Amino acid sequence: MIKLNLGYTVDDIPLASYKEQVKTINEMINKKTGLGNDFLGWTTWPEDYDKEEFLRIQEAAKEIRDNYEVLVVCGIGGSYLGARAAIEALNGLFPTNKLQIIYLGQTLSSNYVCQVLNYLKDKKFAINVISKSGTTTETAIAFRLLKDLLIEKIGQEAAYKAIFATTDKARGALKTEADANGYRTFCIPDDIGGRYSVLTAVGLLPIAAMGSDIQAMMNGAKQAMLDFNNDDLFNNPCYQYACVRNYFYTHQKSVEMFVTYEPQFTQIGEWLKQLFGESEGKDHRGLLPTSVTNSTDLHSMGQFIQEGTPLLFETIIRVKEANYDLVMKNDKNNLDGLNYLEGKKLSFVNEKAFEGTLKAHSETGKVPNVVIEMEKMDEYHLGYLFYFFMRACAMSGYLLDINPFNQPGVEVYKKNMFKLLGKY
Repeated sequence: MIKLNLGYTVDDIPLASYKEQVKTINEMINKKTGLGNDFLGWTTWPEDYDKEEFLRIQEAAKEIRDNYEVLVVCGIGGSYLGARAAIEALNGLFPTNKLQIIYLGQTLSSNYVCQVLNYLKDKKFAINVISKSGTTTETAIAFRLLKDLLIEKIGQEAAYKAIFATTDKARGALKTEADANGYRTFCIPDDIGGRYSVLTAVGLLPIAAMGSDIQAMMNGAKQAMLDFNNDDLFNNPCYQYACVRNYFYTHQKSVEMFVTYEPQFTQIGEWLKQLFGESEGKDHRGLLPTSVTNSTDLHSMGQFIQEGTPLLFETIIRVKEANYDLVMKNDKNNLDGLNYLEGKKLSFVNEKAFEGTLKAHSETGKVPNVVIEMEKMDEYHLGYLFYFFMRACAMSGYLLDINPFNQPGVEVYKKNMFKLLGKY
């Protein structure tokens, strides 16, 4: 399902030196004995997910598709990044689906929020509000504004039927409101943190609403769960990748740059930035996750990657098979000099851009490259890929001897903001 190509890492990485650590940490993960062990529910979720809720998710998704023009996904961080990454990766940036997905609750920008609300005034829309507590500032503000607009448009009774809340199963402000007003509710499991929640209702409801096969996604994740629960380092590409990351971190690299060659995979990079950044960036440790989309960003960041400060390595997510393609034709004047491409597919040109860049960066620039390859992008493969990265992140965090599942640092800005706003 996933091929890890370590032929361009510049250094000869001594994977064997990690063998015993990997065995120990794999056991910690499975027995839930390490730091943050109360947030390891995602490790077995592809097998023991709530089947009854899964059916309700599929039913609600169909209702949304059949009755609304727009679904507003209202959440921030792990409450929307995974869903957005999946929706764009599977449907592209110009989907032909009847339903449109819009994201709100991820920013405090008055410009953005006002534009979205103005756009929705003439649309039949539903809301999927996603928050464990219901008090996350960005999401709570957006939800209040969306709710007011919806009630103004269609009345309170119809508005409440158009609201789907993904939240805590028993407590919190959003759960209390949902129970009082009769919103349909879906559960954020207690033992799964936001950045690991894409395969729960958090991600699955909007993904399913867009028409994607979430059962295939869960099947792919389950296969990954079976494949990577394996402490044999030399037969586990997930743990090999985690060890490679640790090697570079301990050998003068401070940045991991995630690279794709498809604009519709850009949000996978955003999801990865939260997954690794929030999991590892603590105790003054961890790689800084960044991302680029080539060949676009070769014309902005390419020079730095090739010849700039040698602080980074690249992790390329490569999908071999294009979902769409076209063939270059002959032009009789050939003023652009492109007739040498006659008869070649555009996907072939993109592939050669990848190969040429890989050689330039690793051989000439001496920038280490890790290549993660998949045959194609569909629900099954994406579910597999999501689980691959989550398991690799857990292993990476434990190799750093930190808790991969908390995020104490993000509370600091909130306290400052609340004080400045006069909350206390």
